[in-house]
Amino acid sequence: MKDFKNKVAAITGAASGMGRTLAVQLAQRGCHLALSDVNEAGLAETAQLVRQHGVKVTTVKLNVADREAMNAWADQVVRDHGKVNLIFNNAGVALGAFLETVKPADFEWIMGINFWGVVWGTQAFLPHIKRAGEGHVINTSSLFGLLALPTQGTYNASKFAVRGFTEALRQELDLEKCGVSATCVHPGGIRTNIARDARMDHSIEARTGSSAQAAKARFDKLLNTTTAESAARQIIKAVERNQRRVLVGPDAKFLDKVVRLCGSWYQPLTTHFAKKGMLG
Repeated sequence: MKDFKNKVAAITGAASGMGRTLAVQLAQRGCHLALSDVNEAGLAETAQLVRQHGVKVTTVKLNVADREAMNAWADQVVRDHGKVNLIFNNAGVALGAFLETVKPADFEWIMGINFWGVVWGTQAFLPHIKRAGEGHVINTSSLFGLLALPTQGTYNASKFAVRGFTEALRQELDLEKCGVSATCVHPGGIRTNIARDARMDHSIEARTGSSAQAAKARFDKLLNTTTAESAARQIIKAVERNQRRVLVGPDAKFLDKVVRLCGSWYQPLTTHFAKKGMLG
């Protein structure tokens, strides 16, 4: 997809961060928007920003983990806009926990949003996108979909799953030659609210002697390399170029090379630095 003018894009997690900046930059290109989030106040702010560019905007409060709600939203987008060309499965959450003791409800929560939200969004929108004749599925994985870290196992599980799902989806779409493609997005440290809104299991403090707030602060510092505006530009450019994968930010590009070079030997390195961070 080289031209976004008069196309229709659906974006989850549009109330802030990359979802908001994607909406603004697509609107600047003349793309009409269907936006969703659980945060209605933030969603309204995003809608106000993008309407300044003269495009049609619709919004809905949506829990992406709810399959029926996702299906209903996809149908509503087509009724409201006449078609849909792009789905950005962007909504995501974070959880710090040791895998031995992570609460089942918390594990289900993060998988429901980060992984099943991507699956439900893809399945709900893809038939409509195919009927439009051209389009793209953009699924957000993470730098942590390329390498694993201690205390981030649930997040890793969700984001590695998104990566595998999207890479297989891209190959299936290539086989079909249906005019629709897919890109997997691997952001590094992006300046968004994900760290501040993350859940922290009690095991973090119990095992490391570090408070949940301190752990969030370290995670926030780690995720503070690239602006959301820059991330959105890189993602949109990747769609224009029909890239299979986009590494967003210098940290994602560097650590991807480390994993490729070291193989599984990257794990002692990350364990060492994680231990220093926990104790420091």
